[in-house]
This record gives sequence, structure tokens and C-alpha cells, in this order.
Amino acid sequence: MELFKLLIRNALRHKLRSLLTLVGIGVAVMAFALLRTVVTAWYAGVEASAANRLITRHAVSFVFPLPLAYRDRIAQVPGVDEVTYASWFSGVYIDKNQFFARLAVDSETFFDVYPEFVIEPKQFEVFKRERNACIIGIDIANRYNLKLGDMMLIEGDVFPGQWEFVVRGIYQPRDQTTDPASMMFHYRYLEERVRQEMPQRSGEIGWYIVRINDPDDSAAISREIDRMFANSRAETKTETERAFQQSFLSAASAVITAMNIMSFVIIGIILLVLGNTMIMSARERTHEFAVLKALGFSAGQLFFLIAGEALILSTLGSALGLLVTLPAVEGFQAALPKGWFPVFYIKPETIVFGCVSAFLVGLAASIIPLRRVLTTRIVEGLRHVG
Repeated sequence: MELFKLLIRNALRHKLRSLLTLVGIGVAVMAFALLRTVVTAWYAGVEASAANRLITRHAVSFVFPLPLAYRDRIAQVPGVDEVTYASWFSGVYIDKNQFFARLAVDSETFFDVYPEFVIEPKQFEVFKRERNACIIGIDIANRYNLKLGDMMLIEGDVFPGQWEFVVRGIYQPRDQTTDPASMMFHYRYLEERVRQEMPQRSGEIGWYIVRINDPDDSAAISREIDRMFANSRAETKTETERAFQQSFLSAASAVITAMNIMSFVIIGIILLVLGNTMIMSARERTHEFAVLKALGFSAGQLFFLIAGEALILSTLGSALGLLVTLPAVEGFQAALPKGWFPVFYIKPETIVFGCVSAFLVGLAASIIPLRRVLTTRIVEGLRHVG
């Protein structure tokens, strides 16, 4: 007990220095958690990918459409369970800063293939009966204070003109990795106007989503689908949903890698801050430690005093950083344009890693001062002035 009291007194001896060390560690931990959260948000689409879903798109680029007539042929491929499709609608809602996914989908099959969009059966039935009905995520409903029956006016860009949609369903995300901010409406509503105003684009969709029976057959089924449309006017590229999502991250891979590296560099910064504090503390107490050694204190007891002080500072500093991380993440998300990161949350792994790192950094920071104390002879320590 006396040894523990001595440990606490040592940790609080230089209150200003201890406070600045705690603040420095806290800021570094907060920066680490924030960077890791941004990386998590980038990879949210990849994490949400289902192993039994394939994406079939145009072989040249995602922006080129595919014929709607491909659907029946894809459905006949052995191992395919269900085929649905979607088209990117884009458009402007309120102003150009309000971004969220707007998709024209096959309302009969889309929500069967994507069960992570949870919608009440009654709402879904009403949605299916109304040609200009739409389903929105709970995040969109909360963001714009929308409720069932409200109108959404969207100015088209990819598909010009003013479009009127009625909110007939609000879906809940099944889990944290599910996008809570998407809008889906009937493809046939889009097709009706396209046939009248842009007949050359009639009968085209953006991409197919293929649900398969066995994820282990994904490669063989992908090859078979692409072989069917080889040398056609619209050749296809089929890949797993995970690979499809990862392809969107390739352009930003350098930025994501840099953020990954920086997040771990911050751990090194924490070590330097705490290590510097502990070295200064041990140097100032060289005479005291020599006295303790002369009184018979063992190496284990000296380790307890030095490592314990480092662990107290690192643990309290990390707790401070994690405490302010949640409001910092919320503030960062609020500062971003709406819709940049539909899924933005702190993973439990980030918090666990921060706690484990604090413990390891505390131990590592005590190595140099502990070695100095143990290797300094008692006589030299007693002669030390400082």
C-alpha cells in the first residue's frame, strides 16, 4: 500500500507537466481514432458486401448502360438464384450540396436481393402500387424531416426535367455497415419518361445484381455470364460485390494508405511524448532512486514505481482522448457535405486498439528510464545533483 501511495505521489509531483502530458496523449489518441474512423467509413461499402451477390456491369466502364434484355439470359445461368437491376439517377434535391444515392430499381426483386434494407410490409405494398413512389433511408428522413406521404422534388441532370416522388416507405438499416441514406424508386417510372423524351436510351439499365446459391461458385458464374455477352455490343464484366466496391476505392487508395500509416505514426508520437516525460522524471529522481536501492528496494519494486507512473499517465491520457473522440467524430461528420460518408461510426476495434496501445506504450516508455535506474550505481546516484 505504501508503495502504491508513493507511485501516486510521483505521478502527481509535477502537476503542470503531468497535465500537459495527459493532454498531449489525449489529442494524439483522438487523432488516431478519428483517422481510423475515416478509413472505416471509406471501407463501409466493402464491409457491407454480401458473399452471395455478384455485380454485372459494362465491361468498358460503370457509366455505360446495359440492355434490359440481358436479365432473362443471366437468370438462366446455373447457380443463379435471383437477378435484379438498378440505374444511377443522380439529380439535385434542394441544392447540389445535398448528396445521397438515388436509384431507379426493379421494385419487385431489389429488396429481396438486398434484405439489409428493412422496410415494413405495409409500406412496401403501398410503394409497389404507386408509380412515382419512393423509399428512403431513415437518415434521409431525419435529415430533411420527411415523413410518409411527403413529396420530394428532384431536378434531373442525367435524366433532365423535374421529377416528383412521394415518400411511401422509410427503411431501417439492418446493421451498422448498411447505408441508411439511399433513395429507391420504380425503374418503370423512369422508363416511361425516357421512352417519351429520350427514346434512344429506352430499355437500358445501369447494372445487374445477381444473387447466387453458393458463394464458392462466384468465379465460375462470373465467367459464364461474361462469356454469354462476349463480342456483343455491350460486353459485361461480372465480379463479386466486394470486388466491385473495392474498385471504387482504387482511385483514393493512396490517400487511404496515407491515413492508415498516419494513424499508426500517431502511436509513435504518443510513445515519444510519454517517453520524454518519463526520462525527465527519472533523471530528476536519480538521487531518490539511489536512496531506495540503498534501503533495499528490489528491481521489481523500482519497476513498479517507474512503469506504474508511465501506465497511469498513458491510461489517463488515452481515456481523455477516447472521451472526446465521440463528439469530435460527430463534429467532423457534421462539417462534411451531407452524404459524403453515409456510414460513419467508431468501430469497437478502434477503441480496443487504442486501449491496448496505451498499455503497451506505457510499458515501452518505462524501458529507458528503468534501465538507467537499474544500471546506475548507488554511489553515483547519491552523488548526482539535479
